[in-house]
Amino acid sequence: MTAPTPRPSHPTNPHHEDHRYIIIGAGPAGLQLSYHLQQAGCDYLTLERAAAPAEFFRHFPRHRKLISLNKVHTTSTDPEIRLRWDWNSLLHEPADLPFAKYSSEYFPHADDMVRYLTDFQRYHQLAVRFDTTVERIERTDDGFLVHTTENTLRCRCVIVATGWGRPHIPDIPGIEHATGYEDMQTDPAHYAGQRVLVIGKGNSAFETASAILGHAAMIHLASPRPLRLAWNTKHPGDVRGHHGAVLDSYQFKTLHSVLDCVIDQIRPTDDGYQVHLTYTHADGETAVMNYDTVLRCTGFAMDTTPFDPTCRPDTTPNGRLPTTTGDWQSTNVDGLYFAGTLAQDRDFKRASSAFIDGFRYNLRTLTTLLRERYEGVPLHHDLIARDADAATTLVLDRVNWSSALWTQFEFLCDALVADPDGQLRHYTDLPEDHVRTRFRDHPHYYTVGLRWGRDEYGDVFAIERHPQPDRAAESAFIHPVIRRYHGDTLVDELHLLEDLLAEWRRPDRHIAPLRDWFARELHRER
Repeated sequence: MTAPTPRPSHPTNPHHEDHRYIIIGAGPAGLQLSYHLQQAGCDYLTLERAAAPAEFFRHFPRHRKLISLNKVHTTSTDPEIRLRWDWNSLLHEPADLPFAKYSSEYFPHADDMVRYLTDFQRYHQLAVRFDTTVERIERTDDGFLVHTTENTLRCRCVIVATGWGRPHIPDIPGIEHATGYEDMQTDPAHYAGQRVLVIGKGNSAFETASAILGHAAMIHLASPRPLRLAWNTKHPGDVRGHHGAVLDSYQFKTLHSVLDCVIDQIRPTDDGYQVHLTYTHADGETAVMNYDTVLRCTGFAMDTTPFDPTCRPDTTPNGRLPTTTGDWQSTNVDGLYFAGTLAQDRDFKRASSAFIDGFRYNLRTLTTLLRERYEGVPLHHDLIARDADAATTLVLDRVNWSSALWTQFEFLCDALVADPDGQLRHYTDLPEDHVRTRFRDHPHYYTVGLRWGRDEYGDVFAIERHPQPDRAAESAFIHPVIRRYHGDTLVDELHLLEDLLAEWRRPDRHIAPLRDWFARELHRER
């Protein structure tokens, strides 16, 4: 579609300029946060080193098929509910620029994401300054100095939305002899007849193995830990079902294999590579394997080089991600926030904070928290009667409609705070850990969210179900869970029975159990 001409870029002062918020990065997270701040009338500027948005998607994934679902055809006409299965659109109102206008493919092409994000920035005339590299971020007494190739900017708050900045290179002797995912040949014919070792068992590794499956003579995917299948973990970043041909080939004895092993050394030889390894589950057995090609597909990490020593953020133990608090702020640098893929440490490998369909909601909430802190705008809430019928209606309306609670299961929740005046304050789409911190001194509040059953199921396609309301806690499929807290102490919780169509409104299974529970809990002091 044709987008309007963007408004002129902001003029640059040769010395410095001031903004309340500086966003670094104009990928999907930077654009989504820019949209929310702009809609709220905030003073912000987004800096992007490339000449256009979506620089990451111009290069990755290497084989150009996204793993984010694009379910164009659904049974609902409600735009909010349709977002549950639209993993690529950014939030905007009215929703007149959905990703579905750019692709009808269930697994879209990465170039469609590039076109979409480029048009989104132009359509909403977001304040993005392109061709501007951030060279250094410096903490000051009242905020930050952001030094760029063009000038120096001052701001109260920096939000880093740069996404992955460098390859994650594991500490393996000889790893420099492997070809990185970012540099490898993508033409499958290049690997015809070769023995190929793929280091890694994530989606980039399986993407690569799937692409060359019909050409390579032998493919081994190797890492110390067993692979995680998304249909077991419910995490979209784990290995997805459309890579099943690789696993079939392993089990059907085609010499393609998935190895749990430690790679002890990679040594070049005259005609390839000699790889020494120790199997993880074989009583310490070792082996020496010969390969024609070794590919490193071990993911990415945050680039920390722009951070001055005054504001270098703490990171997770492997150094790939910053550690964040309940409001996505650095755990050790006040006023430094993270957005998008980088802000996933608190629900790592669980909800969808690493992906557009998850962080678009996180960033809507982050906007409200930033405005509360820096602009004095109170966090919005509605009031309802402290009454079992009113609470039951509200909760069922939310879990049956909200795409945020659906996508960010076990992470975002609604909060109901019981006040002495006989009312409940209703807050929406807050991280559950933030709720527990925010109301840790309050004697009586609730969280409302969606959760999966987390038992160890031998076969996720053959789970014995018990469709009785008093056994709802045994539900394996996604279902509502309401928790009551006294301060930071969990007092009680109620599970509502799973439903195949995710419609939790049956009088016997959902309405009556929830109303009875609220009738009991709302009038208890502790």
